[in-house]
Amino acid sequence: MALEVGIVGLPKSGKTTLFNALTHAGAHVHEAKPHVGMAPVADDRLPRLAAVEQSAKLTAASIRVQDVPGTGPALLGNLRQVDALLAVLNGFSAGADPAVDLETLRLELLVADRDHVEKRLERARQQAKSGEAKLRQEVAGLEALLAHVEGGGTIADYTGEVSEALEPLTTKPMVVLENGSGGIDLQLEAELAELSDEEAAAFRDGPSALEDVAGKLKESLGLITFFTIGPTEARAWTLRGGRTAIDAAGEIHTDIARGFIRCEVIAWEDLVDVGNRAELRKRGLERLEGKDYVVREGDVLNIRFNV
Repeated sequence: MALEVGIVGLPKSGKTTLFNALTHAGAHVHEAKPHVGMAPVADDRLPRLAAVEQSAKLTAASIRVQDVPGTGPALLGNLRQVDALLAVLNGFSAGADPAVDLETLRLELLVADRDHVEKRLERARQQAKSGEAKLRQEVAGLEALLAHVEGGGTIADYTGEVSEALEPLTTKPMVVLENGSGGIDLQLEAELAELSDEEAAAFRDGPSALEDVAGKLKESLGLITFFTIGPTEARAWTLRGGRTAIDAAGEIHTDIARGFIRCEVIAWEDLVDVGNRAELRKRGLERLEGKDYVVREGDVLNIRFNV
């Protein structure tokens, strides 16, 4: 399943414009509803690998992106299950102060978390009337956490135990992006997203600034990229760092993970440099690994399976 990023920002900061630039979805800026789309992660290794196998199709890795209208606890609550946040700051309006906007946005997230804890505590108190020890313990923990937040602290700096079920917004990784001359011209990027890659490249001096954003998201989420290459398709996939070959198989398809036998592994540089799998085997540059193999950045995997 693709990892997910939630776009946050104050009104008119350019959230939906960024969403369109990343996903090419063409969402209406003034629509008061959430937008969800897939953002490709550019990787210049993919076409080089595809050339080795003369792959008919190239598919970049992608991250799921969600854009919610406005702020406030209810709307921000829709982002509790995302893996990271992408904050957009207004750097283009007259008198804009991105630093102040960032502090305001952090406060909005903190308020949303506080309200979430309050509601969770209210529900837990009702349930704890049954006398169950575990529920009473949850109430005590939530009371201590709420007192900490109301005293000016954050959930991120709370030293006590925080239930994963709370899914606090303020503990999620955040990548900050300024929309304007001091950062990225999102309006321009959204317009270029409507063109073909060749046409957009003709307007740019170098790669898209959004590639750096995707790279920072990848870094903040602790992701690595692995590849599957063949005549039909060359494809990049993202995976949490430290995950294994069986996890990579599951990213491709659950049936592949279920029937996993072994994994043939080649470093992407070796495949590009040598350009021939048979020659790689002769040189001992292709390895056979089991399901517990920890996948490395840039691995080219060929997973053998039987269902």
